[in-house]
Amino acid sequence: MLPKNILVPTDLSDGAEAALDYACELATKLDATVHLVHVIAIPSLGVPELGVGITSAVIDQVIAENQTKLDSLVDARRDKTKFGQVLLRTGDARDVIEATTTDVNADLIVMGTHGRRGISRALLGSVAETVVRSAPCPVLTVRTAKDDKTDRDAA
Repeated sequence: MLPKNILVPTDLSDGAEAALDYACELATKLDATVHLVHVIAIPSLGVPELGVGITSAVIDQVIAENQTKLDSLVDARRDKTKFGQVLLRTGDARDVIEATTTDVNADLIVMGTHGRRGISRALLGSVAETVVRSAPCPVLTVRTAKDDKTDRDAA
């Protein structure tokens, strides 16, 4: 069964934008709808160990800036494919992506991956890896040529 609802999680990076472009091309060919979600991880109290708090004004500014970027991504592609829900949510990306998959009835998730290895992967984790392991539908990960070159240069 071919997908009719494609969820594209984005962290607004170049790699995520490449995944969105791929999803849009795929959706056009399959007559599917693309749903976009961006997750902002906002700690409720800031970083207490550093004595840093996050004010509601800062949180509001971050949300507004990210919403503008998200809207720009969609506006630039709206004539190429059909978009459904465009969501900006807060929380842990892994949990929000899984919940959103159910909310939009996604048949497929298309997402970028940074291709981190070694210590950076151990420290930062891999949202894509967690989604691949826990998603209720197939997941297609997209790496950019830039990611591949960076991995080769580091080796």
